[in-house]
Amino acid sequence: MSATSPTPRAAATNSGDDSSSAAPTPRRDLEPSVWSQLEPLLPQVSKPIQYVGGELGAVTKDWGAATVRWALMYPDAYEVGLPNQGVQILYEVLNELPDTLAERTYAVWPDLETLMRTHGVPQFTVDAHRSVRDFDVFGLSFSTELGYTNMLTAIDLAGIPMLAADRTDADPVILAGGHAAFNPEPIADFIDAAVLGDGEEAVLEITAIVREWKAEGSPGGRDELLLRLARTESVYVPRFYDVDYLPDGRIQRVVPNRADVPFRVHKRTTMDLDAWPYPKKPLVPLAETVHERYAVEIFRGCTRGCRFCQAGMITRPVRERSITTVGQMVREGLEFSGFNEVGLLSLSSADHSEIGDMCSGLAQQYEGTNVSLSLPSTRVDAFNIDLAQELSRNGRRTGLTFAPEGGSERIRKVINKMVTKEDLIRTVVTAYTNGWRQVKLYFMCGLPTETDEDVLEIAEMAHEVIKAGRAATGSKDIRCTVSIGGFVPKPHTPFQWASMERPEVIDHRLKILKQAINSDRSLGRAIGYRYHDGEPSLIEGLLSRGDRRVGSVIRKVWENGGRFDGWSEHFSYQRWVDAAAETLPAFGVDLDWYTTRQREELEVLPWDHLDSGLDKDWLWQDWQDSVSEFEQDDCRWTPCFDCGVCPSMDTEIQIGPTGKKLLPLTPLGGSGMKVPAGGHSH
Repeated sequence: MSATSPTPRAAATNSGDDSSSAAPTPRRDLEPSVWSQLEPLLPQVSKPIQYVGGELGAVTKDWGAATVRWALMYPDAYEVGLPNQGVQILYEVLNELPDTLAERTYAVWPDLETLMRTHGVPQFTVDAHRSVRDFDVFGLSFSTELGYTNMLTAIDLAGIPMLAADRTDADPVILAGGHAAFNPEPIADFIDAAVLGDGEEAVLEITAIVREWKAEGSPGGRDELLLRLARTESVYVPRFYDVDYLPDGRIQRVVPNRADVPFRVHKRTTMDLDAWPYPKKPLVPLAETVHERYAVEIFRGCTRGCRFCQAGMITRPVRERSITTVGQMVREGLEFSGFNEVGLLSLSSADHSEIGDMCSGLAQQYEGTNVSLSLPSTRVDAFNIDLAQELSRNGRRTGLTFAPEGGSERIRKVINKMVTKEDLIRTVVTAYTNGWRQVKLYFMCGLPTETDEDVLEIAEMAHEVIKAGRAATGSKDIRCTVSIGGFVPKPHTPFQWASMERPEVIDHRLKILKQAINSDRSLGRAIGYRYHDGEPSLIEGLLSRGDRRVGSVIRKVWENGGRFDGWSEHFSYQRWVDAAAETLPAFGVDLDWYTTRQREELEVLPWDHLDSGLDKDWLWQDWQDSVSEFEQDDCRWTPCFDCGVCPSMDTEIQIGPTGKKLLPLTPLGGSGMKVPAGGHSH
C-alpha cells in the first residue's frame, strides 16, 4: 500500500509475527509506533517535515502480517538520504515480497537527538514510526565512511548494544552495505555483517535465510543465524574472523575462527539489469532534498580504469541497461512521480554504447513538455555536439559537470584519466556555443606524485576555458566553476598502497591555486572556486584504509560529540586528531601510520580477505604503471588486461547495441499522456 498522506498510518495493534510462538525474541510484542511520543517534539525542531513520512511512493505494510522485517538506513540527513538510489531500490524490492516489510530511517539532527534522549524516544522509521530495535535486520548503506558516527548515534538511540559482541537475540542483525562495505574493518566491532557489491539479489537471499531460520523456531539463536549468512560466502561476518598483528603494527593474517566459514568473502554482481528495473515508484520528498529528479541507472560498472576511482574498480564488469528498458522506466517513473527532470545515471553516462539513440529518443519523446534530461557524470572525451543538442532540446539546460581530475597532462597520466587540455577546451566550447553559460570542472588535489606546478595548471586551464568560450560565443556572459576535492586512497584500487599528503600541503596548494586563478582579474571574475580543505580528506583516509583498531577512534569521536562528519559545519578535525592520539598508541600505531605512510607490496591489507574480483597482483602492477606515468586503455574496446574480475566472478562485460529503439517515439507533448505540469524540481 502506498501512503500518500503525511499523517502516519495507525500502527497495527498486534505486532506478533507468524513465528512469534517459536522466536525467543521479546521485542515482537512491543507496540510498534512511537508517533504519539514523537509528534509533540516536532514543533521544537528545525525542518520537522523530514521526520513525518508519508511521501508519494512510501509503503506502510501490516506489521503483524510480515515474517521478515527490515529497517533500511542511509546514515545521513533526510535531504541527502531520501534520494539515495540504492536504498530506494532495496526498499521497493523488499516490499514487493508478500511476507516482508521494509521501512526507512535517516540520521536525526542534533536538536531532535537531544529531545529524543530526554523523552525516551528511540531511533524510528519514517514510514510507520516504529522503533528500529523491533526489526529483524537493520541495514545501512554507506557511500562514504564519514557516516560512521551517525551509525553509532542510530544504534545507541535504538537501544541496541553498541558492540556486536554484546547483542542478544532481542536485537536486530546490523548489516552494512554500499561502497564503504568493501572495507568494513573499522566498524567491525559495531556491525554484525557486511554485504559486498550489488544488493538486489543479496537482500532476497538474506531474507530467505532469516525467514527459514524463524520458521524453524530460531534454532541456535543469533549465532546460528549469522553462521547461515556467512556460509553463503557473500556475507561477511567479522566475529567469525580473527586478526593477528606483527610487532610493527602491520597485519600478519586474517583467518576464520570457525571451520565452516570461508577464507574469502566474494562480492555480489547483478548481471541482468533489465530484470531489475527499479525504482519503479520513486519516492517523492515532502521536504527539499539534494536531488529532485527521476534517476535511471543506465549502466553499472566502468572499465575506464581511473586509478583513484573505487566505484569504477569494485563495480566491474560493465553491464548496460537496454534502451527499451530505460525508455519504459522513464515513462512509468515520470508518470508516477511528476518529476520534470530525468537523470541518466552511471559512472560515465556518455559511455553507454547507445547513449546517442537514448538521448535523441527521450528528447523526441518529451519534446514540447517541460521534462529535461541530464547526464550528471559526463566524460570530457565522450561529450559531443549531438549530445549537447539533445540535452538542451526542451530549452531547459541542466548543469554540465566535467571531471578532468588532474590539472596537468602528467598527473592525468598518473591517474589514467586520458583527457588532453585540447579535449577539454573543445568540449567546453561545444557546450558554450550550444547555449550553456555555466560549466563546472572537477579536480582533485593531493594525488600521488603531485607537485605545486601540477595544481597551478588548473588555473591555466580555467583561464583558457573562459578565453575560448568568449571567443567562440562573442559574449562575456560565460562562467566556469572550478571545484576541488581532496584525494583519498581507497581499498581495491591501484592507489590502495599510496601515501596521503598532509592537510597543510593540500591547503598550501589550494591557496596558491586561488591566487593564480585571480591573477588575471578579467578572467578570474568569471571563475567560481570551491574546494574542500585537506583535513576531512585525511580523516576519510584513516577510515577508508583502517583496520579494526580504528573502531576505537570512531567510538571516541562519537562519545565526544561527533555527528554528521560529512557536513563541514559539523566536522571537527581536532576531535578526530585528539581521539586518534588517545586510542591508537595502545596498539603501537598513530594517525600518520594509517594515512601518510606508503604501503609495501607484500603487506597484508585489512581488506585482502574480501574479494572484489580484482587480482591484487594486477592492482600492484597498475600502481607501478601509475608511478611511471603509463596509461592503460579501456578494456571494453581492447583485449583483456587480466584485472581478474570476469573469470573470478564468472561474468563478462555486457554492452549493446541491442538494435532496439525507444518505444513509443511519438512526442508526448501533444499526446494524451499525463505530463508533469509543475514537477518537483527546484
